[in-house]
Amino acid sequence: MNQKTRGAIAAGHHLTVAAGQEMFNLGGNAFDAAIAAILASFVVESTLTSAAGGGFFLAHTQEKQNILFDFFPNTPLKKRPLDELNFYPVELNFGGELQTFHIGLGSMAIPSNIAGIFAVHKKLGKLPFQIVAEPAIEYAKNGFIINNYQSFCLKLLAPILQAFPATRQVYAPDGELLTAGQTCYMPDFAATLTYLVEQGVGEFYQGEIAHQLVKDCQEKGGYLTKKDLTKYEVFVRKPLKINYRGYELVTNPPPSSGGILIAFALKLIEKIELGKIQFGSGEHLQILVEVMQLTNLARKNSYDSCVYEADITEKFLAQEIVGQYQEQLNKWGSTTQISVLDSEGNAASVTTSNGEGSSYMIPGTGIMVNNMLGEADLNPFGFHQWKCNQRISSMMSPTIVLKEGKPEIVLGSGGSNRIRTAILQVISNIIDFQMPLTIAVQSPRVHWENNVFSVEPTLAAINKLVLPPATKVVLWKEKNMFFGGVNAVTEKEAVGDERREGAGEKIGK
Repeated sequence: MNQKTRGAIAAGHHLTVAAGQEMFNLGGNAFDAAIAAILASFVVESTLTSAAGGGFFLAHTQEKQNILFDFFPNTPLKKRPLDELNFYPVELNFGGELQTFHIGLGSMAIPSNIAGIFAVHKKLGKLPFQIVAEPAIEYAKNGFIINNYQSFCLKLLAPILQAFPATRQVYAPDGELLTAGQTCYMPDFAATLTYLVEQGVGEFYQGEIAHQLVKDCQEKGGYLTKKDLTKYEVFVRKPLKINYRGYELVTNPPPSSGGILIAFALKLIEKIELGKIQFGSGEHLQILVEVMQLTNLARKNSYDSCVYEADITEKFLAQEIVGQYQEQLNKWGSTTQISVLDSEGNAASVTTSNGEGSSYMIPGTGIMVNNMLGEADLNPFGFHQWKCNQRISSMMSPTIVLKEGKPEIVLGSGGSNRIRTAILQVISNIIDFQMPLTIAVQSPRVHWENNVFSVEPTLAAINKLVLPPATKVVLWKEKNMFFGGVNAVTEKEAVGDERREGAGEKIGK
C-alpha cells in the first residue's frame, strides 16, 4: 500500500480538486495530482478547457529545478484562401460587457493539451498514467452535476455549444442546454481517453482521430493538415525569473506575453512602499490603474513587435526601458488554473484553455477543438495575419513564488487579458499588504485596458482618481469571472477563486 502524500491543491471545480486529491491518497506526487486534475478539468470544466486546447505547466521539483512545459498551440504550416474558411463571429454577453469571438473550423490552431500532459507525465510522473486518468474517465462515463458557474458558462457559450450536432448532444441532449443540478455525461470522451491511455498519445496525432480531424478541416473549411499534427512539439523552456521584495518569482517566459508583463508591472511598483498605503484606497487604485496603463503602453511600444526575438526578456525588462515608465508613475491582469504543492518540495502551476472553443467536436471523440485563431486577444495584429508554424503568444502565466529556493506560493489564473492583472494584484496583496491567501484571492480587483477601467464592488474613492483622458469607468455590481479566476496554494492554505466556484483542499496534516 502506497503511503499517502501530504499536499495542497486548488482548481476551478471541486471534482478537479478531488481528482488531484485521489493521486495524493495513492502516494502520487504534485505532478501526478496536477495531471489527474487537468484531465478531470477536460470533463467537469469542459466549457473552459479541452484535450484539444493548449496550455503551460510550470514545475518546481524537489531537486530545485524549474521547468516550463509549453504545449500551447502552433499556427498551421500553411494558409488557405479566406473564402474557403469556416470562420465566423459570435457575440457573448459576460453580464457587464459584450465580447466578440470567432469560431468554426477555420479558427482552430493545432490541438496540444493532450501532447503536453503525456510529456509532463513521462518526465515527472510517479504513478502509472492509467491510474492518473481514472478520475476523468469516471466523471465522463458516470456523469457529473452541473454547478451554478458551469451553468452560467453553458448559457454564455450557447451560440458556440449549439452550433454543431456533436456539441448539442453533450450540452443540450434534450434540446435545451443543461442547467445547474442536471447531470452531464461525456461517454465518447471516456472511451477516447481510455483508448489513448492504452495506445499512447501518438494515436491522437497520427491515428484515426487525426485522420478524421484533418479530413473535416480540408473538406469543411479548416487549416489543419496531417503534417500540422505530426510535426507538433512540446517545448521545454527555462522559466522567466524575477526578484520582487526578497521573493523570487518564476513564471511563463516569452514568446508568451503574460509572465513578462507581470514582471514589468512588478518592477514598476517595486520602488513604491505599498505596505504603507491602505488597500483599496484612492491612492492604491491610482497606482494600479497607472501601472496597468503604463504596462500596456510599454507592451505596444517595445514588446508586441519583438516577441519572437531571442533576447526580448533582457531588452524589455532592462532598466533603460522600465525606467522610462517608472518616471511616469506617480509616487504616492476562457481558461482554468490548477495549483499544487506536495510535502516532498514539488510544486506545479498549470494553466490550460480551449479559448471559447471552435464549436467543432472531433466526431466520436467527445473532444471540442480550440478556437485560438479566432481569439482577438491572441491575434493582436488581426485575424489570419499570423505567421505559419509559430507558437501562439499567450497571456497564460502559471507562477510559482519562491522564498530562499523553496516554493511558498503557487498560483495562476484564467481570464484572457485579465490573467496578468489578476495575478499581479494577488501577489501584491500577499507580499505588499501581508494578506492571508484566502483574503488575497477573494479581495476585489480592478482592470484597466483600452481606456476602460473596470472595478469590482467595495473598492471606493473612484471619483477622486486621475484617469487617462476618455476613460470609461465600469462599476461591477458583484465579483465576476471577468476579473479572472486565481486558484492558489501555500503550505497552509489552498484557495479556489469564488468568482468561478473554484475549490481548494489540503491533504494530510
